[in-house]
Amino acid sequence: MNLEREFYRQINTLIQKGYPEIARIKTEDFLKLLEPLKKYIHNLTSPEIDLEQGRLPFIIVIKNDFIATNKAMSVVNKNGKVGITKMFPLEPSDFTPIDDVGIPNDRAYLLIDIDRGKDSINLPPNTALQLIKQANRSPLTIDEGVALVTQFPEFLIKNNCFSMLASRHTGDQRVPAIWINSNKNPNLGWCWNGNPHTWLGSASCKVRMGS
Repeated sequence: MNLEREFYRQINTLIQKGYPEIARIKTEDFLKLLEPLKKYIHNLTSPEIDLEQGRLPFIIVIKNDFIATNKAMSVVNKNGKVGITKMFPLEPSDFTPIDDVGIPNDRAYLLIDIDRGKDSINLPPNTALQLIKQANRSPLTIDEGVALVTQFPEFLIKNNCFSMLASRHTGDQRVPAIWINSNKNPNLGWCWNGNPHTWLGSASCKVRMGS
């Protein structure tokens, strides 16, 4: 695939969804923020887009301190159904990255070599996390999961939705996940760390790139 063409397609998607307006910056300033990420896509050996198997070469991730998670989910659209956030009694901002996951400092970065987690369907998140680490991969954060369904809403399929094991709320066993609810909306919510689900895997990536 043409990685540079895909890079600019993702940028255009964010612009069309109103990210500059949500962030209250000019479109040209938004472009300046993302343009430096292009250098990371050259010579990538990541997989081709394979929505059935749940593999993607890269995704542009926008941090929640720049675009709030609730806002980002509200512009997700899958087959005419908008994204919703239901994390009561918590908010997305209550979840933070786990200690052994390194997140780039920039407000935007690239997530490389993404796997939706087909092999971890019906495994408890705490078991899936160990398998991900053994494969020298990293679990995903909420920001990264939202970025996936923003760019590829079809990545979210009924029998393989996904957990984001790298975002946790200190002191409890909640694990954020994105699934398709009974009304067919993409739904950001949470499940329990020890509970398996026949339709829920745990997504991972190979590396993050940014400064």
